[in-house]
Amino acid sequence: MFGGGGGMNPRKMKQMMNQMGIDLTDIDAEEVIIRTEDTEYVFHDADVQRMDAQGQQTYQVVGEPDERPRGDGETIETDDDDGDADADAGGSEIADQDVEIVAQRAGVSESEAREALEETGDLAAAVQRLESE
Repeated sequence: MFGGGGGMNPRKMKQMMNQMGIDLTDIDAEEVIIRTEDTEYVFHDADVQRMDAQGQQTYQVVGEPDERPRGDGETIETDDDDGDADADAGGSEIADQDVEIVAQRAGVSESEAREALEETGDLAAAVQRLESE
C-alpha cells in the first residue's frame, strides 16, 4: 500500500496517515502491565503510541518487558509512612493506589471501587463490573 515505506520520510508518512483519517498520539507512559492468566509482562519506560482510525483505538507498546509469574491473591503494595500497606484498608490486601485508579476510571466512590476490587481481584474486571451497573 505504501510501496515498501522503507525510504519514505516520516513527515510524508504522517501526511498520508492524516489524509486517511489515522491519528497517532505518543503517550508518556511510565509503566505498562499486560496480565495473562499465568504471567505479567511489565514494561518500564516503554514507548507507547495510540492510533485512532475509523473509530477504533489501537495501542502499540515498544520495549523489553520483565516477565513474572502471577500468583493467587497477588497484590501490589505501596509504601506507607508506617511501612504497612494494608493497615488503612482494614486488613484488606487491595492497594490504595489500585482503589484510586478504579474509582477514577469508573467514576465511583473509593468504597465502591474497593468492594469491586475485592470481588473481582483485578483492576480491569472491577472497572468493567462498575461500568456495567
